[in-house]
Amino acid sequence: DFPKISARAKAERAQVFFADEAGIRSDYHAGTTWAPKGQTPKVRTTGARFGLNMISAISRTGKMRFMVTESSVGADVFCQFIDRLVHKSRKKIYLIVDGHPVHRSKKVQEHVESLNGKIVLIKFPAYSPETNPDELVWNTVKSKIGRSFISGPDVLKSKAIGALRWLQKSPHLIKAFFDHPELAYISG
Repeated sequence: DFPKISARAKAERAQVFFADEAGIRSDYHAGTTWAPKGQTPKVRTTGARFGLNMISAISRTGKMRFMVTESSVGADVFCQFIDRLVHKSRKKIYLIVDGHPVHRSKKVQEHVESLNGKIVLIKFPAYSPETNPDELVWNTVKSKIGRSFISGPDVLKSKAIGALRWLQKSPHLIKAFFDHPELAYISG
């Protein structure tokens, strides 16, 4: 279906974004550590558990929009993200999302309709994360944050926003997400 979506968007001079949500917690750890031979490695941590949620949308042209929230991503939060995405956009937006219940909710559908055609939600088949290039945003962000010492919720939020801004300012990396072998249906 993507070639049809892409052709339709091109004919309408619209933008196509792929979106996804992810959470990160203070006890997340990515990577390895080391210690002198015979000693147990120690990873510095607070021991406290706290987290936050993130939403992003990326385009094949290297654009990225994101939002970080301490609350869960329900219909209200997703509608806020949609509002941010369409704000000041002169072009119609095709937003490709997964089959998460929030995306199918009545509130989100009504909100999209209230925007008078500024945005169209297109849903992936259920359980197909390998087809969404936005999943690679979370791999990148979590690997950047995972090796950091997170001393509190404010530090976690600051590091998440920092990693997302860094990625947002790296359109060449975002474009490279679309070159993943499993995403051949998008290339071109």
